[in-house]
Amino acid sequence: MRVETPETGSGRQGTGDTASPVRGSGYAGLVIAAVALTASMVVYVIYLSDRTITWSDLRVYIDAGMIVRSRPNTLYTWHLAHLTDIKFTYTPFAGLVFAVASELSRNVLHWLMTVASIAALPAVAWLTFRQLGWSPRSRLTGTLAVSAISLWLEPVVRALHLGQIELLLMLLIVWDLCQSDRRWWKGAGIGVAAGIKMVPLIFIPYLILCGKIRQAVVASATVAVTILIGFAVLPHASIKWWLTGYFLHAGNTGDVASLVNQSLYAVIARAMGGSTQATPAWFAVAILAGVTGLAAAAALYRRGYQVEGWLTCAITGLLVSPISWDQHWVWVIPVLVVLADRAVRAGGWARAGYAASIVAVVLVYGAWPYKWTSSTDFHIYYGLIGFFIGPHPQDEIYHLHGIQVITWNVFALGGLVMLAVAIAAAVRAWRAHGATRGSQPASLPAR
Repeated sequence: MRVETPETGSGRQGTGDTASPVRGSGYAGLVIAAVALTASMVVYVIYLSDRTITWSDLRVYIDAGMIVRSRPNTLYTWHLAHLTDIKFTYTPFAGLVFAVASELSRNVLHWLMTVASIAALPAVAWLTFRQLGWSPRSRLTGTLAVSAISLWLEPVVRALHLGQIELLLMLLIVWDLCQSDRRWWKGAGIGVAAGIKMVPLIFIPYLILCGKIRQAVVASATVAVTILIGFAVLPHASIKWWLTGYFLHAGNTGDVASLVNQSLYAVIARAMGGSTQATPAWFAVAILAGVTGLAAAAALYRRGYQVEGWLTCAITGLLVSPISWDQHWVWVIPVLVVLADRAVRAGGWARAGYAASIVAVVLVYGAWPYKWTSSTDFHIYYGLIGFFIGPHPQDEIYHLHGIQVITWNVFALGGLVMLAVAIAAAVRAWRAHGATRGSQPASLPAR
């Protein structure tokens, strides 16, 4: 296998793994992975496309784009017809992006979004495997296998169902982070993503803690440019969004305690009987989780684990964000890539443990049907979220008991487990290689 050097922006920094177990996978593995992906695509098209793809959120984007073109001052007072709780909650810059997109016909946009989102699955996996140092053939095999599995993850199914932009934003961020540090524009992708949706802002302090000051400045400057563009073209909407505190109201996007909100805020709100009661506790927990998660992410990066670093940052962002809908958890795709990498590099019981972790992630975040009456009559909505109590029983939100406490919070709890593992890995890596800045590990520590 050829291990790519850190200077290329790809490969596991400083592993020194010249005899890496990530060799060429052989044509048999490549064929099996290709067949698995093809089968997944065929089954998805035959059984799921007509049941799961409605483009609900994409229609909001398109309508908001048309509002920007015709009545821009009503961008944040407009709501979807007959659904007063469905509003446009993205930035004014995002409204401009959707205004350009709305020039296309709805049917074209529907399928363009679906095809682009599906294409983002292998693209994210490919970039992640590349930065982990996999050889081209092994990278292709791993990418096909992870893509086949990803089609059956609930966050992916929901993102495709709604026509959400989450997969595309994740691809933009991962692509940016996987670029060589020599690229003067590295950080711009994060800035654009944050200019559209604010959650990616968490990657800016991550870059600073990693010592990537220039990239953090580029990302911050890009965000500032998107804000200035918004004020220049949509001054009224920008004033409402940025200067009145509109973007701080989590309830603008829907009920904080909703079943499909899988953030720490939602977990606490469901436990304490409402978002108002939960806000002080959430502030404290979010600050603790945010600081700890970012510190662990930066520690992993500084010890040579680049992918694990930015992935820990992403999981931290999902947990501390007030709203993390189920489709936002598409970041479990690179989680699967990292676990596959560890499984291949490990041996014995450690390999079995990583394989079991892959199975656990797929089970927790899988697109399990909540209703199944026959082979042709089943419905996929929320996977294991609320699985044992049916879909969205509103009267149960603040009266959870027994297994409900787990199933209603299963994505967030899974995220907490991943964050805890990342923190433990960061502590171990830091202790193993000392606190000397710039030291490089000689090999991957067993985890």
